[in-house]
Amino acid sequence: MRPFPIPTACTLATLGVLLAVVNPPTAAQFRSLVEFTAASTPLSPLARHIEPVPVAALRHVSPKLAEPLLDDSGGVLDGFYAALRRTANREPGAITRVVHYGDSPTTADLITGDLRAILQTRYGNAGHGFILPGKPWAWYQHSGVRVEGSAWQMISASRFEARDGLFGLGGVSFTGGPAAATKIEFERSAYTRFEVWFLRQAEGGALTVTADGNVLGRIETAGEDSAAEFAAFESPSPARSLELRVASGHVRLFGVTAENTAPGVVYDSLGLNGASITVLSRMFNAAHWAAELQHRRADLIVVNYGTNEADFPDFIEKGYEKELRETIRRLRAALPETSILIMSPMDRGRKGASGEIETMPTIPRLVAIQRRVAKETGCGFFDTFQAMGGEGTMARWYAAQPRLVSADLIHPYPNAGKMVAELVAREITSGLNRYQLKQTR
Repeated sequence: MRPFPIPTACTLATLGVLLAVVNPPTAAQFRSLVEFTAASTPLSPLARHIEPVPVAALRHVSPKLAEPLLDDSGGVLDGFYAALRRTANREPGAITRVVHYGDSPTTADLITGDLRAILQTRYGNAGHGFILPGKPWAWYQHSGVRVEGSAWQMISASRFEARDGLFGLGGVSFTGGPAAATKIEFERSAYTRFEVWFLRQAEGGALTVTADGNVLGRIETAGEDSAAEFAAFESPSPARSLELRVASGHVRLFGVTAENTAPGVVYDSLGLNGASITVLSRMFNAAHWAAELQHRRADLIVVNYGTNEADFPDFIEKGYEKELRETIRRLRAALPETSILIMSPMDRGRKGASGEIETMPTIPRLVAIQRRVAKETGCGFFDTFQAMGGEGTMARWYAAQPRLVSADLIHPYPNAGKMVAELVAREITSGLNRYQLKQTR
């Protein structure tokens, strides 16, 4: 792992106000947001400017309106479209897997939860996807899933503590002894195939796996060398709950997946609170992460960062592009045939000198860099910023009735997240149609 700069606190506004404004999220969606405290905010490796940076200090470049919201030119997403086409045709075993890395909205399954629901309605539900065995943050959630974990020691890659860099696929490591346990309940669907992702290590303990009260098996995690390992279990009938319990010793978990064998879409929502692109480019041990990615065999990997980077104009101008390219290099090294989609951040607002809400000038600059790098590295690009309305969107969303964004001018309410998801799904469907037309020709 490369040496890391001394971390400084990166301020994130409290989300608890979501419960006190017009059209708040439901209690089931954000029941624990009020637990947010500044003390729990993760550290950032970037040196933050305390004073607002004048607009003139940035090379403010806005994407041209004529540019597509989804740029998949040159066939860069054809691998993903081919998999989705097989799924749409209901070919046996045709499961399309999407791995979506993002920051705090993804942590709460905003946008990704709706996008999962839309794609699975159209193409089939092959499984919910990757789930952490506990809540590293009070507002960690998955749409239609309840997660209860106890007695786990949780270390997130977004804390920017190097440690050994072994964070699994989802970016969080869970270590627990005999008191550690997890219960996952699926409120909308039932699944037959479960897989536990763990670390095989010297003196590793044992773990039992139960689905709907039926014992599926026991995992012995001891081994001579530390290595990523996976244990798959089949439930005799579709199950709506999964329980993991440490039976002896200590085990180290990374997550579980829940799927079915019928054709359909699986959408992994891998959100890390407070994360930036440097989590993927620096914090993950490259070899370990590659092993996790190769096991998942995703047809599309979405890299969706930029909201937290917007606080650091110097980093955007001098270091962001290098870190984005390193992330893409790592992904290509692990999965050379997998499609990659760079997804821009949403608009982010701030109070200007006059007190009016304005777009942070770093956001259009980030979007421009992402679009260019995606083009130059053979990745797809989705312009979330323009899709939602471009500059000034957060001001309009905050003034809307009902309100569409929280008072921090960062986090969308669920109805706004659904709007963005519908735009992404529309562009994916259009891209698939273009691909199919090209194949018929």
